[in-house]
Amino acid sequence: MSNYETVFILNPVLSETQIEETVKKFEDFLINKGAKMVAKENWGLKKLAYPIQHKKSGFYHLFEFTAEGDVVSPYELEFRRDERVMRFLTVKLDKHAVSWAERRRTKLKTKA
Repeated sequence: MSNYETVFILNPVLSETQIEETVKKFEDFLINKGAKMVAKENWGLKKLAYPIQHKKSGFYHLFEFTAEGDVVSPYELEFRRDERVMRFLTVKLDKHAVSWAERRRTKLKTKA
């Protein structure tokens, strides 16, 4: 199993319940495919560097998970099919990125 991280941006016109439903949909998709969620973060509404679909902001979310390699392709296909998602990026984490992510999470926990 490999470590992955996905950041996705949701449309800013969505209501709070629509955002929660969308995030839950993608989380459930991963779990049903046998992935294990390591971390999930809601970064909130952020201004975009450039307009996407005539929108200047979006709701950012981060998933960190472990899964087999064959899970990523259908997972990204679900992002492409969902009109609520403006952008997404999934990257495979090496051992250095995994340790950095762990340090970042512990730093966030001590900060809160």
